[in-house]
Amino acid sequence: MTETPKPQMLSGDGITAPLRYATFRRIWLASLLSNLGILIQGVGAAWAMTQMTASADKIALVQTALMLPVMLISMPAGAIADMHDRRIVALVSLAIALTGATVLTVLAWLGLITPNLLLALCFVVGSGMALMGPAWQSSVSEQVPPEALPAAVALNGISYNIARSMGPAIGGIVVASLGAVAAFALNALLYLPLIAALFLWKRVAEPSRLPRERFSRAIVSGVRYITNSPPIKIVLMRTMVTGIIGGAILALMPLVTRDLLQGGAQTYGIMLGAFGLGAVIGALNIGEVRKRLSGEAAIRACTLSMGGSIAAVALSHQPVLTAAALVVAGAVWMMAVALFNIGVQLSAPRWVAGRSLAAYQAAISGGIAIGSWGWGRLTDAAGVEIALLVSAGLMLASPLLGLWLRMPRIGARGEDAEVLADPEVRLALTGRSGPLVVEIEYRVAHDNARAFHNVMQDVQLSRQRNGAYGWSLARDIADPELWTERYHCPTWLDYLRQRNRATQPERALHQRAIAFHIGPDPVRIRRMLERPFGSVRWKDDTPDRAANDVLPVIASAAGSST
Repeated sequence: MTETPKPQMLSGDGITAPLRYATFRRIWLASLLSNLGILIQGVGAAWAMTQMTASADKIALVQTALMLPVMLISMPAGAIADMHDRRIVALVSLAIALTGATVLTVLAWLGLITPNLLLALCFVVGSGMALMGPAWQSSVSEQVPPEALPAAVALNGISYNIARSMGPAIGGIVVASLGAVAAFALNALLYLPLIAALFLWKRVAEPSRLPRERFSRAIVSGVRYITNSPPIKIVLMRTMVTGIIGGAILALMPLVTRDLLQGGAQTYGIMLGAFGLGAVIGALNIGEVRKRLSGEAAIRACTLSMGGSIAAVALSHQPVLTAAALVVAGAVWMMAVALFNIGVQLSAPRWVAGRSLAAYQAAISGGIAIGSWGWGRLTDAAGVEIALLVSAGLMLASPLLGLWLRMPRIGARGEDAEVLADPEVRLALTGRSGPLVVEIEYRVAHDNARAFHNVMQDVQLSRQRNGAYGWSLARDIADPELWTERYHCPTWLDYLRQRNRATQPERALHQRAIAFHIGPDPVRIRRMLERPFGSVRWKDDTPDRAANDVLPVIASAAGSST
């Protein structure tokens, strides 16, 4: 539970709607400054590296050091965001980034910085921001109501792209006039408004009745949810493919400026600004796109437009034409990325939102990283123009993926269902007792057998993504009306979590399965302990038993829910 967002009236609707909520507005404005700071530091770090070494590899590794943590720690960061108070996680993450930026500033000011130390501290700053990403993005749904969430996601994209269009230019001015140390110091200072905004957020969390998952199991739970959620899997695969193909325009822009436009640093800055301006325009129009087009149609339009824009950049030798094409490319790139982000956010329930968004971040970052490496190798072999034309061709062909991986319909997030009472138990179980075996017996009319079987395939995915494993469905050969659903949960605590992770649509799905049941008796549910010896306390009168080691026995109707 969080505080109910209280809107403060501002003019405008659509994309500006989330700014009516004070908490989101403060954090959004502060995050804009933070994004500016990290990009300014990137300029300062690259310049500082050029002053210390002539190695192109070392200079290129500055951006790697800042971005690599996103790939490496996205899923652990998502698990941490789901396990702990997301506000606290964000504050700790910012503290890590602020510490790295402060140490970098002090060492640079004292003249003690070395190339390897610079890379290490950039990695620390990048790690802090990578840890913050899932906590910050998954907390957006707690700062605005569901109907404003898509606009809030788009506004977060606008924040980064405003920073990307302005940050390098500001960083260049700061470095040219005051030196790299000033860029490092400015980045450290620009973390402070976001820290203050998070402190002002009065997030009220309702404590869970159950202990939090262990870290390793939380990661496994996130992976299990994603692999058993077809909509999220489709979005992630389309995200990675788009990142791999579209990464060409981002990776090769310096070479476009140098080799195709015969320009210098100023021209490069203008091209970056054009792409960033387009991204802002795209984010401002994401609401209209979602109103007018389905998810698949919108992605198809974006990828076709981007393919044409990349081809125009490859063939143009005029800065004005290239800049115009980059504005279009930036707009449709931002739209596609925002649509993928919204698709993940609205497909994942709250309990796994951080891990799902972490997987999204890993998909887009990994796609761009893999694509950048591949496009660089192709450019070395065939030239920048050929590489961009190949990218354009693949982007124009990418809508064919929709024949097999059609974008899911993006609606409202499935709300969490009401908490179920614990089932009746007469064995003193600990949280670690297990594995639990659950068997559910349905009696289904012969004429409904095929329809029941089809519904149970969806039930299987629901059980598995919420924590069950070893799911099976069997039909009695001596009594064909009798069907038995069977699955396992690792421990008693995992079973209790699995019962209460279902969203309202999933509960409705379970009721559809139960509705096939016929006969005077209700659906029969058996819950059994697979390894009873050593998993339970056999002597109830054991005096030294830890009070919190055995879960309370709560009586409820055993057949009311699974």
